[in-house]
Amino acid sequence: MLFPTTVAGSLPKPSWLAEPNRLWPQWRLQGEELAAGKLDATLLAIKLQEDAGIDIVCDGEQSRQHFVHGFLEFVDGIDFAHKVEMGIRDNRYKAMVPVVRGELKLKGRVHQSEARHARAHTARKLKITLPGPMTISDTIADAHYGDKVKMAMAFADLLNQEARALAADGVDVIQFDEPAFNVFMDEVSGWGIDALHRAIDGLKCNTAVHICYGYGIQANIDWKNSLGTEWKQYEKIFPALARSRIKQVSVECINSRVPLKLLSLLEGKDVLVGVVDVATDTVETPEQVAQVIADVAKFVPKQHIVACTNCGMAPMRRDIAVAKLIALGAGAKLARKNFS
Repeated sequence: MLFPTTVAGSLPKPSWLAEPNRLWPQWRLQGEELAAGKLDATLLAIKLQEDAGIDIVCDGEQSRQHFVHGFLEFVDGIDFAHKVEMGIRDNRYKAMVPVVRGELKLKGRVHQSEARHARAHTARKLKITLPGPMTISDTIADAHYGDKVKMAMAFADLLNQEARALAADGVDVIQFDEPAFNVFMDEVSGWGIDALHRAIDGLKCNTAVHICYGYGIQANIDWKNSLGTEWKQYEKIFPALARSRIKQVSVECINSRVPLKLLSLLEGKDVLVGVVDVATDTVETPEQVAQVIADVAKFVPKQHIVACTNCGMAPMRRDIAVAKLIALGAGAKLARKNFS
C-alpha cells in the first residue's frame, strides 16, 4: 500500500488521566489506579488512531509525562531529588533537570506494560518511541561521567536493552526521537550516528529516527521564526543518515520552510513525512495533506513515503488532535487515489 500513515509519537492524554493541554502534565490518578488508567488511555489512543485510518499505530506515549523523562524514571544512577537548571537545545530554553550521579543501569523494563497491552489489542503494525541518546544527554546534567559522549553511549546501551525487549514483545517499529540532531549538526555525523547505531544494535524490526523543529510550544515557535526563509539544517545531517543503518527518518514538512528537495538526500530510506502541523490548531483538509504528499513525491520515491505528523501532539487540545488524525488518514487515502 502506498503512503501508509503513522504518528510521530505522543497524543494528548484524556483529562481524567492528566492535566489537559500541557506538555508536562500532572497525573490525576495515583498508585494502582494510575497504572490501570495508563493502560486504558493506551487502548483509547489505539482506537482513535484505528478509527482515523492510521496504519501504523502508536501507544501515544500515554504512560509517560515527558518523552525523555518517561525513560529516565526507570534508570538507576539519576538524582531526581536535586534538580539543577540547565540550558536545553543549545540554550533555546532553560529547564530544571535531574543529575547523573552514578553508573547508569536500568531498574527493569520501561515500556513493557503498555507495549504488550497495545500489542494484544491491535492487529495493525505497532510503533513505540524512545528518546535518542544525543537528546537524552542534552536533557540531563552530568556529575559522574565527565564526558557528554561517554554518557550518551551509556544511555545508548540502556536504550538498546529496552529496544530489544520491545521487539520481543512484538513491536514492529522502534523510533528514537532525536530533536537534538537538528541543533548539534556538527556532531551528528560523528558520535550522534554512532550512538544511534549502538541503540539499534541487533534489532530485526523496523527502526526509525525522528528529527524535527520541536513541539508547538512558544520557545520552539520563536526559534523557528529566527531561522530565515529556508530551513537548511537537514542538509547537513541527511547524508550521514542516508549512510546509516537506520531504516526510516521522520521529518517536519507541512508549514515549514524546509526545501523539499533536501529529502532526496535521504536516498534509500523510508521518509516519514510530516503532513500534519502540530504548532497550529487549524485542522488540515485531506486535500492539503494529499498535496504535501504529492510535492514530496517529486523528490522521494512514492514507495518510500509514509504520511506522518510533524511532531508529537502531547500539548494539543484533544479534539483538535483527533480531527488532525482523521485528516491524516483521509489525506493519505486521497493521495493513493490520485496516484492510482
